Formats: sequence, structure tokens, C-alpha cells
Amino acid sequence: MSRLQTPPRSARAAGSSIDFHSRVLANGLRVLSHFDSAAPVAAVYIGYHVGSAREEHGRSGFAHLFEHLLFQGSAHVASDGHFRHVTQAGGMLNGNTSFDRTLYFEVVPSNQLELALWLESDRMGFLLDAMTQAKLDNQRDVVRNEKRQNYEQRPYAKAHEALAAALYPAGHPYAHIPIGSHEDLIAATLDDVAAFFRRWYGPNNATLGIGGDVEPERAFALAERWFGELPRGPEPDPVFAQPVRLAQDRIVVVEDKVALPQLTLAWPTPQSGTRDESALEMLAMVLSASRASVLDRALMIDELLARSVTCGAWAGDVAGRFSITLTAAPGVSLQRLCARVFELLEQVRRDGVDPALLQRMRHRHEADFVRGLDSVAGRTQALVLSDVLRGDPAEFARHTERVLAVSAEEIRDALVRQLLDAPCVLLSVVPEGRTHEAVQARGA
Repeated sequence: MSRLQTPPRSARAAGSSIDFHSRVLANGLRVLSHFDSAAPVAAVYIGYHVGSAREEHGRSGFAHLFEHLLFQGSAHVASDGHFRHVTQAGGMLNGNTSFDRTLYFEVVPSNQLELALWLESDRMGFLLDAMTQAKLDNQRDVVRNEKRQNYEQRPYAKAHEALAAALYPAGHPYAHIPIGSHEDLIAATLDDVAAFFRRWYGPNNATLGIGGDVEPERAFALAERWFGELPRGPEPDPVFAQPVRLAQDRIVVVEDKVALPQLTLAWPTPQSGTRDESALEMLAMVLSASRASVLDRALMIDELLARSVTCGAWAGDVAGRFSITLTAAPGVSLQRLCARVFELLEQVRRDGVDPALLQRMRHRHEADFVRGLDSVAGRTQALVLSDVLRGDPAEFARHTERVLAVSAEEIRDALVRQLLDAPCVLLSVVPEGRTHEAVQARGA
């Protein structure tokens, strides 16, 4: 039987409130219910606390491989059954994998809720009963082709693997990207992938979210019916922080079939939940989120030095990173672009963050947050991912409040501590045969 874990709760931030209930089944599955009767729709999201960071040396790409394999049928579902059942019922479905989690979802008419729950429970409990060498071979080829298309043949995409390997030491959970390596995928055996599934895809390493036009008690009763008898898996290994600080700047050069060179400046930063996480998120927006941001305005309006500028802060289970990526305008060298970026960062250190710009970015962040919760699916996903990654369905809302409350001084301090006073990776993507155009140092 399931047991009540918490009384009714709300995740509140930026003027939005998501009411939810939570229970834990006897087998360890965490179940969240978010009731909304505005439309006859039900959203089923299930998140597993496993991504590429859980993979062992020589076994890269397994979490992403299972993103595909879990759609290839289980003991009571044909190999094409998952997609066919959901789409014929008028629903939609998909899955995705990152460093720290794998997420699957179905959004269906509410009278088809049990269909989605049956499909998810069958592959959680009975996937390996239908696993064959032919399915593994087929999906291995699909994943390897995806890697060729998205990481080897797409302009500038080779930088993803090179950056991960440069930011984190060999063996670090984030030193390889989720798609994995061709060598490890080729070497994977049926026994290897079966062992990975048994270790990580049990109910006690998962959170199930049921949102929409279904009363909480019915949602919990259905969760018990379809998942309650599935056995616990091995207890998941605890997650420990593995922060990284480079000893010195690292220069990386990647040749690619591109017309314009591109530069990425990246710093390893602390894991989620640390004091600088919120400040770094807002710093990324202050630097590059609109034409008013520091880098966009200086590099693409005041001067035409860059064709594009992006900036991002990410914090995961064990570490994080902050990156700035710039595609040079024609005739502009990466070295000049690099020097100008550091001049602008030093200017923020010296003058601080403009209050008007900061307020504008707060409004933008708040608007993005509210838009993300505009649907039952968006709200259910937010609760599930927050539970999987932060250990509390409501923590994502509290995190948003912390980001909105960050002060200009906290942003400046994070900039100095995590970026300006820390070594970084300087990764240049240059046209083939033009390695001389790569950045050699952060100075002019």
C-alpha cells in the first residue's frame, strides 16, 4: 500500500502556485499528483535519477541508449506499441536524457490515463523480458547515427565533446556527454545493458507525476494498481559533489567545416544548491539574454564583432559550468573577440551590474518561468524534475525565488569568484586548416 508522505502542498513562485500531493509506494516509487480540471487532459511524467553521470568507464552512452530502448516494447507491449497506442488514443509522448536524469512522458485525454500508466509500468517492470539482440543492434545503430548527425556533421557541434573533456578530469561524471562514444556503444553487450537497466530503472529510483483532470486519490489508487507490485531495485548509489577547479587556462582547438570561427569560454562551477548557483544564472542573463545585455549590446550593436552570442549557467548533481559562446563576425579574429569579452567582464567587476538592466532581466526570468508552467504538462514536468534532481517537488519554485532575489553585488561577487579569478577553457572552433586563427590566451 502507498503511504501519505506530505499533506497537500504548493510550489509558489513569481505569482504562480502549483498545488500537489505526494506519496511513496512501498516499493519506493515517489508519486506526485497535480489536479487541474480545466481541460479533460492527463499528463504522465516519470523521471529516473539516472543519466550519463551514472555510467561507468567503458560504458558511456547507456542512459541515452535506454531512452531509445524503452520505446522498443516490453513483455506485454509490441515493439511499436508504445507510440501506436498513445498516438491512436489522441495523445503525445517522448523522452529525453541528460547528465543526471532520464524523463519520459505521455499527455493523453484523461479517459486514457490508465493506458499511459500501463505502458510505463510494463516497461519499468518487464522491459528485459522482451529485450533481444536485434533490438539492441537496431537502437545502437540509431544512436550512433544520431551522434554522427548531431555531433560530428553539424557545424560547431564537435565542440561539445571537446569541451566536456577539457572542463572535467578523466573519469569525472561530466567528462563525457550523454550520447556516449562509438567505441563504447559498439562494445555494449546484451548482458551489459541488462545490468544497467536492473541497477537504475527500478521504482525506488523514480518519480511518477500524474497531472490534470484526475482527482489525487484516484491518481494514487491507479499508481498503486499499476506500479505497486513491481519489486524494488538495488538501492541507488548516493550522489556526492565532485567540484572542479582548473589549475590553469586550457587552450583547445577544434577544426570543423565552418565558415566563421567560434569561441567558447567555459569555467567549471559548483554543483546545484550552492550559494553562487542563483547568482550565476542571473549573471548569464545580464551578459547575454537580450539585445540590452552586456555582451550582446557591446559585441553586436555598439560594434559588429560577433554574429552570435550565447551565455549559460548550469549546475548539476556533482558539479556545474558557466559558458560564453561567440561566433566571430567576418574579418574579426577570435583573439580580438576574446580580449574584448574579458574587457567587458572586467568592466562589470569595476562598475557593477546596472540596476535597470538587472530589473529587466528579473522580469524576463519571471516571464519565462510563468510561461513554462502554462500547461498541465509543464507543471507536472516541473514537479517531477524538481523531485528527481533537487529532492523536493517544490524546490524548483524556491530556486526561482532565489534567482529573482539575487542582488547586483551577489552577481558581481560570483563573476569575480567563479570566472575572473578562476582559470577557464578557451575552446576555438576554426575552419579546417586554419588552426592559426585559434585563441592562444585570454589576453589581447
